[in-house]
Order: sequence, then structure tokens, then C-alpha cells
Amino acid sequence: MRNTTKITAAVLATGALTLGLTACGSDKADTKAKASDPLVVAATPVPHAEVLDYIKKNLAKKEGLNLEVKEFTDYVQPNNATEDGSVDANYFQTVPYLEDFNKKNGTHLTSVATVHLEPLGLYSEKAKKLDDIKKGGTIAVPNDADNESRALRFLAANGIITLKSGSEATATPQDIEKNPKDLTFKEVEAAQTPRSLPDVDGAVINGNYAIGADLSPAKDALALESAKGNKYNNVLAVKEGNEDDPRVKKLAKLLTSPEVKKFIEDKYKGSVLPSF
Repeated sequence: MRNTTKITAAVLATGALTLGLTACGSDKADTKAKASDPLVVAATPVPHAEVLDYIKKNLAKKEGLNLEVKEFTDYVQPNNATEDGSVDANYFQTVPYLEDFNKKNGTHLTSVATVHLEPLGLYSEKAKKLDDIKKGGTIAVPNDADNESRALRFLAANGIITLKSGSEATATPQDIEKNPKDLTFKEVEAAQTPRSLPDVDGAVINGNYAIGADLSPAKDALALESAKGNKYNNVLAVKEGNEDDPRVKKLAKLLTSPEVKKFIEDKYKGSVLPSF
């Protein structure tokens, strides 16, 4: 997070007085100062931080954007940091996850740009194809509500299980109606699903964590989520009220630029798909 300094009561008082004297007619100056400040963006390492690092090194300076990237390895801290102002924005999540997080945590986050899709995949160190997953085996799935229901819908779409009608949007293992292979589902933190592979018969892994574990979704997955009509695109998000921050607008423009599209296509070769 940003370095912080202790502010004395005297400084606070002086600041309040200054604000009172300059509040009228100072919008333009404030905007200029804000536009020149660093934009601190929380991101998970792969591919999000890699995409942001590409922008920082190759595109940001020309756009007049001072970009700082703060890496996180989970799905909770980046949203909390964006909500409390420790960072200015984040880039790691889907809109359904963001909406679920807001609902459960009372946060006020919103999407400002749709960037890419990371296809969900089923991986295994013990099976070479779907039919090889043994009866009575164990499948690891992400334990957060949005990714778990997504994982179960994905498994159902591939004929591994059947979900109870009407339960798809919020499915948990308790909503499985048919389980022909009598599989057990192990709920683990999304970031830990790749590490669970040696201990399970298969794991449903988010694309960013698969790539971070040196898996190639396009080559290594037994089954891979389709990009067509997929609502799980990854977005740039901010706290409500910050959508018009000029720095955020610059980053949104760069994240959806032809240069970034080419970078994603060249680097990830189908394992990450541009959404623009």
C-alpha cells in the first residue's frame, strides 16, 4: 500500500482551513493535481499484473499516466484495498464475483472496463482425458460462492454432473442432482487449486492461477470453458464515485487498446482471450 505519515491535529486544522479558502473555483487545479498522481492498481500476478506491467513499460508514459502495480495473490484483499482507498483501482475479477463481493461485504465497487476472459479449466495429474477420471475420485473446486457455482456449471456442461433445476446461479455441491462417478468435491481457496492437483483426481482452476502454475489452459486442460457468450470477463474496477478519475479513464483506454490486445494474443496464445 502507499506509505502513510501521521498527521497532527494542527496539520488537519490547517488543511481544513486551506480547503475552506480554496474550495470555490478550484476544481480545475484539483483535477490537474489528481491527474499527475500515481494510479495504484491492485492485481493478481498472472495475467493481470503482467498486462499492467506491459502498459507501464510501453504505453503509460505517452498517455501521461503514472502507473503503479501492487500484486496480491488472493481475491479478497484487492477489493478491500480498493474500498478503503489503499489502492485506486483493481484488475483481477469478473463482474459476477464483484457483485457477489459487494453484496456480502457491503463494499461499493463497480466495473469501468471489460478486458479479457480467462477460461476455467479442469486439470488432472492422474487423468489424460475426462473419461479417465476414476469413480469415487475427488475434484477440487474454488470455495468462493461465485467461482464455485461457475465451476459446477462448467462440470455440468461437460457431462460430469447434473445440477438441480433452478440452482445453477448459486450452485454448491449440495445442489448436485446426479453424480454418475460418485465424485467428492473438495472446496479450496481459488489460489490454492493448482497446488491441490497432487492430492486430488482433478481440479477446476481459474485461468490466471493455471497460467501462474505453469499450466497452459489451451493445451493442458481436460476441458476448457468456452469464450462464446461468457459473462466471466475480467474487468478494471474502482470504488463507486471514482469512475471519472482521469487516471482511471487513461488506464481503461490503454487496457482496451490494440497494443494490449496484441500483447495478450501473442503472450498467452489462447489461454487468455481479449474481450474487446
